[in-house]
Amino acid sequence: MKHTFKVTLLLALIFFVTQVVGLVITKEYVSTNEYIDPETKAVVKQVVSEDLPYNLERPEIEQSTSYIWITLAVIIGTLLLLLIIKFKKMSLWKLWFFFAVFFSIAIAFAPFTGQVIAAFLAFIFALMKVYKPTAILNNFTEIFIYGGLAAIFVPIINLFAAFALLFLISIYDIIAVRHTRHMVKLAKFQAKSNVFAGLLVPYGKGKGIAAEGKGIIHNNEKGRVAVLGGGDIGFPLLFAGAVMKDLMLASTETIGFLKTLIIPIFVTFALLYLLVTGEKDKFYPAMPYLAVGCVLGYLAILLFL
Repeated sequence: MKHTFKVTLLLALIFFVTQVVGLVITKEYVSTNEYIDPETKAVVKQVVSEDLPYNLERPEIEQSTSYIWITLAVIIGTLLLLLIIKFKKMSLWKLWFFFAVFFSIAIAFAPFTGQVIAAFLAFIFALMKVYKPTAILNNFTEIFIYGGLAAIFVPIINLFAAFALLFLISIYDIIAVRHTRHMVKLAKFQAKSNVFAGLLVPYGKGKGIAAEGKGIIHNNEKGRVAVLGGGDIGFPLLFAGAVMKDLMLASTETIGFLKTLIIPIFVTFALLYLLVTGEKDKFYPAMPYLAVGCVLGYLAILLFL
């Protein structure tokens, strides 16, 4: 077992909450309406994407090919971060991280609090996440960050792109963790910078982002921390969001949302399987397991709901 039973359950629970909250936020940015086709005179139902706040714009790309551009963006972002590591530009990484957190949380909060309050809260949380990080604060903000990201990307991907993205990112994850191992390098860099994109559950109590304030990854039992990278949270959420759009067309928006919740359940069990069968202090590519959970959840919806 990769972690203790208590830590494993807590990490899986936070992951599940993040997925559900992410779908709630995403639902605020996608809706459906009906119109009469002028040629056939038939009533047509379509998905409508709500505008992002703060005059932000989504990338103008075709939904069917969006998986290509998102995958390229992940690779380019990784290369840029590796350059930051190479030249030891810790301050540049923290600045990048701050703006990413700020905009994601602001987008997530805006439909519920209004843009001004959302921006204020996002600024405070982003500032604390970078300069006064704790495990509780880190996980609290992560619960909302991926919903903000999903609000940007779910409207520009369709179900085909979501499946393709799961496949490509799973292959990339295997290569990055088991072969090039640059994903391990990125995780250790984030530990050193004391800011982390993802969930973490420390074994002990203390200051900083992890137990005793020593960072994220430790060898001693008291300072150990269970972590789950941001991509492992974000990509299953994008898939679930794409499924939700289709289900909202097939039924009401509420029913479509409720049916979609099957996917986070299956993905959470897939995560639990990895954590229970995994070995202690060993890095694993989580996306292949989570992708299987996504697919099984989707099949369960088709077969039983």
